[in-house]
Amino acid sequence: MLFGEENFKKLQTSKILILGVGGVGSYALDCLYRSGVGDITILDFDVYDETNQNRQIGSEAVGAVKVERLKDLYPEITTVNQRMDMAWVEAFDFDPYDLVIDAADTTKVKIEVAKKCYKKLIMALGSAKRYDASKVEVASIWKTYGDALARKIRNELKKAKFDRNFTVVFSPEDDKCKEKGSCVAVTGTVGLTVCSEVIKRIIT
Repeated sequence: MLFGEENFKKLQTSKILILGVGGVGSYALDCLYRSGVGDITILDFDVYDETNQNRQIGSEAVGAVKVERLKDLYPEITTVNQRMDMAWVEAFDFDPYDLVIDAADTTKVKIEVAKKCYKKLIMALGSAKRYDASKVEVASIWKTYGDALARKIRNELKKAKFDRNFTVVFSPEDDKCKEKGSCVAVTGTVGLTVCSEVIKRIIT
């Protein structure tokens, strides 16, 4: 057994929350599920459309609610069909979860989630407009570079006088297009890297 019996039991009993199950979050979910993590909750409010099909697991079901479709594919997960906004962050109880994966799209939400549960947080940052998966890195939010979203989050946290540390997965690769566009090689790599960081955190 790859992880060993004791570590595998840790995975089976860990409680993980994934915020957002798009191009990054769906790959993190697949990786954690296949690795034996026994208690996974996913939270999203979106439905699939044709533009998701190049990068999101389950997106062949155009028009389907994402969390419902993923429940069909991964029957043992818990799903929450919920819009993530500031009021939700303030009201939501993160305490029951061992780790929180932030794969959400909204910057303000990401910042507030970080303030509320930084000790157990692994945050995915910008992965659009890139195609070189080898550029993906793991670092403290304060050690990131070359990522506009990371810079914005750092600046907002500094304004709020928040100086605590948390782990992020990011890419410093320059944008490869002006229009909005994503490549599954990068979004998938970010999701799988997030999964790897979760596993390491659980078993070490």
